[in-house]
Amino acid sequence: MCLEATPPPSRSLTRRGVLAGAAALAGTVAASGTAAAAASSTGAARGDGTPGGGDLVIRGGTLLDPATGEVTENAVVVIEGGTVRAAGREGTVTVPQGVTALDADGHWVLPGLVDAHIHLSTAAEARDAVRKGATSARSGSTTFYQDIAVRELARHSPELAPRLTAAGVFVTPDLGDTVLADPDLTPLARLKEGVRSAEALRRVVEVNLSRGADVIKTRVNERAGLPEQDPLAQVYSYEQLAEIVAAARRRGKGVLCHSYSERGCHDAVTAGIRSLEHGAFVGERTLAEMRRRGTYFTPTLTAIAGLAESTNPVLAERGRTYLPVLKRAVLAAHELGVPLAAGTDSSGGTVRPIGREVELMRAAGLPALDAIRTATTGAARLLGVERTVGRLARGFAGDAILVAGDPLNDVTLLKQPTRVVRAGLAL
Repeated sequence: MCLEATPPPSRSLTRRGVLAGAAALAGTVAASGTAAAAASSTGAARGDGTPGGGDLVIRGGTLLDPATGEVTENAVVVIEGGTVRAAGREGTVTVPQGVTALDADGHWVLPGLVDAHIHLSTAAEARDAVRKGATSARSGSTTFYQDIAVRELARHSPELAPRLTAAGVFVTPDLGDTVLADPDLTPLARLKEGVRSAEALRRVVEVNLSRGADVIKTRVNERAGLPEQDPLAQVYSYEQLAEIVAAARRRGKGVLCHSYSERGCHDAVTAGIRSLEHGAFVGERTLAEMRRRGTYFTPTLTAIAGLAESTNPVLAERGRTYLPVLKRAVLAAHELGVPLAAGTDSSGGTVRPIGREVELMRAAGLPALDAIRTATTGAARLLGVERTVGRLARGFAGDAILVAGDPLNDVTLLKQPTRVVRAGLAL
């Protein structure tokens, strides 16, 4: 059955709806009496709706620059209006008078981490992600465009949410209740075969982008986290994936693709996706193609490790089987030069620390610095924010974490930051 060739909703209407959603999320947080009140007293959340950002000096710690591996002892980081103005050894940096100082003595200071695959549907989840060290993130999709509202919330009240690249709703054969996310999606509910035709695939992509999505999320295999599904079963062909990629590219956007089987991974990569998600059984030929194309690999080791801890015997066995295979794939990708990005695939109200993904990258065989890069400079490049995220250098975002020791010797420290700074606001 075909769909009427109706135009997507206007961007101006979408903007109002998104901002209304962001206001609702912000109201939820404010009503709960959390950090919103404290942040507003510093001028972070301004009444005129302009983005917030604080002034802060971090001093006395050991600064790690993931880009170069350089370590600076007794460092000073000066943040003004949420942006780093200077960073270096004490005595080489001019410190403004009257600015709040955060004592980092005895700690290591790193840029805020990036979770390149997370599902944030509520204000509480967004706040939790920040406090666990993910000051920037990329959405893995939401059911009703909550991630777009979270993105707007972060722009106006950065202490409440990570800087977010939003994916909108999932491009998947069975949209389920997501057909209610937008009136222009409801005609898809009558398609007996689901979202599979070229026209239907384009419709979901176009509605997503008109609603303000930054990237498009799709799948090539079924889910590993549902015991009734077979993660190696393929749901979209190469031709269907190529249709999704082409529709996104026409608007200058990339595609991330949920995948497990080698055939599915290869079809997705050759169709032109920007990043391969999960990819437990990705093979050498596909990894070589990824290196050639510059396709990113976001393995979400944390999610697969979580399956192994499930009380469901099917999921537990799946996790125990997939995790060592995925670790080998991660190491092979790293050795081949395939770019890696850290992502937890947190969802359903449970936000896992992005430091756990770094820990598993290290356990897969990556050197500590390279494992840290997957959650800083590497993930920042995937998100297209490498000029502002992933380092604490002049002009970069004033996002930082403090950890109680040397993460180059023990990356597990990243799982429990002692302090988090978001846009110059110490949380």
